[in-house]
Amino acid sequence: MPSITIHDLDQHVATLIRERARRDGTSLNKTIKALLENALGVRPVSAVHRKNFEKFCGTWTKAQAAEFERATADFDEVDPRDWR
Repeated sequence: MPSITIHDLDQHVATLIRERARRDGTSLNKTIKALLENALGVRPVSAVHRKNFEKFCGTWTKAQAAEFERATADFDEVDPRDWR
């Protein structure tokens, strides 16, 4: 796979890339590749930003998911009278 060197990168841009990598918990190389893929439309935006939304959405344990399923089980039942 080819490598590319970027000369005379603006300091502000370099700082933003480093901050993005730190925030996302990825290497500079992975961050730059993701930014390029996104800019070129090679990877869908949703895949790029999915990790950024996890902190807002969170994840459930299996026990929490099971409790949710139990609590909402009634929603699966359809009352035919509602369709008259």
